[in-house]
Amino acid sequence: MKKYTDMYELFKDDSTAKKYFDKLPEYVQEQISTRANGVNSFASLKDYAENLLRGDD
Repeated sequence: MKKYTDMYELFKDDSTAKKYFDKLPEYVQEQISTRANGVNSFASLKDYAENLLRGDD
């Protein structure tokens, strides 16, 4: 699995990851954006989003 330096590099290379991010609630996007360099793959993006969304149940 390819590792990226940050979320923005991931989005440049992977339109699926960008589309996934764009569908997330705004507060989740904001939380992830504050840690953009912690997101280095689509899997880490999904894991982070799912952890934030879990609190919504």
